[in-house]
Amino acid sequence: MTDVPKPTRWAAGMKSPNPSGRPKGIIDKRQKLQAAFADDAVAIAKVVVERAKEGDMQAAGIALARLMAPLKAQSERVEFELNPEVPLSEQAAQILLAVSEGKLDAETARTLIACVHSVSSIRSIEELEQRIIILEAKQVA
Repeated sequence: MTDVPKPTRWAAGMKSPNPSGRPKGIIDKRQKLQAAFADDAVAIAKVVVERAKEGDMQAAGIALARLMAPLKAQSERVEFELNPEVPLSEQAAQILLAVSEGKLDAETARTLIACVHSVSSIRSIEELEQRIIILEAKQVA
């Protein structure tokens, strides 16, 4: 009889190596660190702020990162002709034309074309749903 080596990792379908689960009250490393920092959080914050006031740019960066939300890039408002009555592929072509004419930046164009693509997907699902409804109605009749 040969001994089969035990697998070193859990695999799907294997019995659990710890069927009773994790014991209650076990505190992991992350929780221990959070508890240690929580006890001294105010003192740590005061030190960082004081160092920032003294000109420590790294401390200033840490303080500002916690006090203010990061700035998000905002594009300028643009206007260009987009005919909603034409097929979606032509609308995408209109967006590309606006880029080529300098009326629209490439990032905004990419966002708008993604929106056109989303509308196309929604329309496709709606059309498919209508076809299914018609087919089901024909089967019942």
